Amino acid sequence: MTTTRTTGPGRSWLLRLVIAFAFAQGAVSMARPAVSYRALALGADARAIGVITGVYALLPLFAAVPLGRRTDHGRCAPLLPLGVVLIAGGCALSGRAGSLTAMAAWSGVMGLGHLCFVIGAQSIVARQSAPAEQDRNFGHFTIGASLGQLIGPIAAGYLISERDGAMGRTSALALVVSAAVAAVSFTALWRIEHRSAPVLRRADPAAKVPVGRILRARGVPAGIFISLAVLCATDILTAYLPVVGEHRGIAPATVGLLLSLRAAATIACRLVMTPMLRILGRAALLATTCLLAGVLCAGIALPVPVGVLAVMLAVLGFCLGAGQPLSMTTVVRAAPAGARSTALALRLTGNRLGQVAAPASAGLVAGVAGSAAPFVMLGALLLAAAGLGARAGQGRTKRPDQGVPAQPRPDRAVPGQSRPNRNRL
Repeated sequence: MTTTRTTGPGRSWLLRLVIAFAFAQGAVSMARPAVSYRALALGADARAIGVITGVYALLPLFAAVPLGRRTDHGRCAPLLPLGVVLIAGGCALSGRAGSLTAMAAWSGVMGLGHLCFVIGAQSIVARQSAPAEQDRNFGHFTIGASLGQLIGPIAAGYLISERDGAMGRTSALALVVSAAVAAVSFTALWRIEHRSAPVLRRADPAAKVPVGRILRARGVPAGIFISLAVLCATDILTAYLPVVGEHRGIAPATVGLLLSLRAAATIACRLVMTPMLRILGRAALLATTCLLAGVLCAGIALPVPVGVLAVMLAVLGFCLGAGQPLSMTTVVRAAPAGARSTALALRLTGNRLGQVAAPASAGLVAGVAGSAAPFVMLGALLLAAAGLGARAGQGRTKRPDQGVPAQPRPDRAVPGQSRPNRNRL
């Protein structure tokens, strides 16, 4: 296996990646509630919203592992502009769609674009970060997502209006604007991937690690499930809070502000993640935040005043902020050498499975028990993730780099290498 050591100009690549991700995620976060409002304007009920939300994850469900395999054996950067094109196209065409079926289809294209961008971006962070920098760099990378989730819902809320039956027209406008926001990502997509970044050659017989071996690696299943639970909570919150707001008489602009408050709290969590990890450790931090998030998610089902709901969403956003970056690091460190991108793709496959099953289940639950009932379901999912996170941390030996399992490290020198490669991910 031939690799080269990554040497790049500081961390400017990470800043550009965060900026590009912020615009791409901002477009998606703006489009998701706009899709829900436009579907409502076209006559959708809670079940139909659940189906449309699930289709967003359907195409990515089948594409994640092949894209991860390709990224393990090649460059990551080409996936970024491809993802932006698909996101922008899905947003714009959703705004022009005149039926629920067409909206579901273009929502799937948007989801595929988001998957392409995220696989490419996460793989770049994994390859170009030394082991001791992974928690920090993944945390900073996900700040881009949180920035997009902060700005997107506010913009959607101000563009969408219910007055005089204008919801259909204004939600379509919000979707077209979200396409333009996605296109801004192109301005930051330059020199993000170092040309000297390590790449596995296709001729290497050990390069293609079986999926079963990846899933059996200790820590990978736990990381996948925790990521699934946290993403489902964020996703269904974005899709169903507009429905709850509609039933409780909360204006779209206020719903947008509430969603953005949740995103702002998530950013705050990721900014202070390093000291929290020093104090608690990865396993305890994951278990505690998932436990609190589960209780708060279930609490959203209660008919509380808007002010109380805002406080609950702020604390919920802070708790949800830890799950995604720490699950990325958990999966990357637990995966076999030469299959880190595939492992990240499997994590995203788990996310998409959750995004297909959870909204469909949420739609059924909402149809039977009311629009707030899906949040109780999410609470149970997060409580299960908290238990799994606590169990995953039992029996591990603590190490200075925060919980790496006691096994041969992939960055340790092997026969035939002249020096250790700290970035071979």
